[in-house]
Amino acid sequence: MYGLIGKMLAQPGRRDELVRHMVGGVDAMPGCLSYVVALDPTNPDAIWITEVWDSQASHQASLKLPAVQAMIALARPLIAGFGERFETQPVGGFGLPKP
Repeated sequence: MYGLIGKMLAQPGRRDELVRHMVGGVDAMPGCLSYVVALDPTNPDAIWITEVWDSQASHQASLKLPAVQAMIALARPLIAGFGERFETQPVGGFGLPKP
């Protein structure tokens, strides 16, 4: 499995709008086992995105999907920047395949 955890910073006061775009259109991504968008309670303009994929190749392929490209186009003007980004190797957990 392949995992990503990343912090995204919205333009000031536009976090809710960014979140709406980040969760819309991501329901049909082949190989995606988990995709969670969460608010950062310490920063009113930050969100965290946690993803688990069956492989890094599936993640890369998802970036070419029309729905994902449309979501990126809508979200891009709302993004002020990025924070930490971590690649992980998930080994299991609730909702994930058993090792």
